[in-house]
Amino acid sequence: MVLFTTLFAGYPIWVWLMFFGFVLALLAFDLGVLHKDQHEITVSESLKLSAFYICMAMLFGVWLWWYRGPTAGMEYLTGYLIEKSLSMDNIFVIALIFSSLGIPRLYQHRVLFWGIIGVIMLRAIMIGLGAVLVAKYQGVLVLFGLFLIFTGVKMLFSQEEHRDIQDNKLYKWLRTKMRFTPTLHGEKFGVRGEDHQLSKGWWATPLFLALILIETADLVFAVDSIPAIFAITQDPFIIYTSNIFAILGLRALYFALAAMVHRFEYLKYALSVVLIFIGAKVGLVYFYHIGLVGFTIPTALSLGVTFGLLVAGVLYSLWKTRGQAAEK
Repeated sequence: MVLFTTLFAGYPIWVWLMFFGFVLALLAFDLGVLHKDQHEITVSESLKLSAFYICMAMLFGVWLWWYRGPTAGMEYLTGYLIEKSLSMDNIFVIALIFSSLGIPRLYQHRVLFWGIIGVIMLRAIMIGLGAVLVAKYQGVLVLFGLFLIFTGVKMLFSQEEHRDIQDNKLYKWLRTKMRFTPTLHGEKFGVRGEDHQLSKGWWATPLFLALILIETADLVFAVDSIPAIFAITQDPFIIYTSNIFAILGLRALYFALAAMVHRFEYLKYALSVVLIFIGAKVGLVYFYHIGLVGFTIPTALSLGVTFGLLVAGVLYSLWKTRGQAAEK
């Protein structure tokens, strides 16, 4: 009993175990019940699955609000929204990877599902390192803020580019270091070469290559989103749980968004302003703690501004691109 009540990052071990148990139960339900039979995910199914994950995320938020108080509940909700909005760009990258490697929709859910396992582990490491840095060196918040502002400004003025995956350095490196089959082999990530008229030994399939590239892309996007949530709270549990629930829902929503990525052409401008706003908030948090300024931006206001910018970006994009057909 002492083990379960021992605090880890400010929370009893049983709270962490409950969270991981909840997430694993959701994943088991997703794979073992909803997608027991391999099939192509429709837009309607994607929307329903996303709504399910959003409900689960809100249910967890209600529990956290009850268990830790309204401040923690508000921080969780704000962190969830920030992670979900800043990860929207990841949808475009995932769609590019799948289309470039010729991964049919039939197998895309399998890649995204197993990618979640990697996200759960990698985000834990990144958030843990960030929490240690912030705890020991509060001044790192200023660096976080400057980085977010720089990234936001860069995104605001950058020209949209649709690069070929063949030009990706990681892709080129992987192709030289690993053996990939020239074609897919169903839903398999690897096959034995002697069974498919290839050299003896294990060969990775393009499905596994897609999984690696998508996991790497998530790491890149996490460099933006994790510092942004540190502007809202320095509580590792809130940061981590809001991250994981946002990613679960976004991966579920992928199949609906991928069918209409061309309709969100102007969303990046809203996201860039979100980054600049959050970057400024990060700096204010530090300067407030050392007494240089007498105020910070309240969490409720951060939530309202982030939500308002995201809604405005989506609505403006839908209005500007009305009547446009999807690119072939």
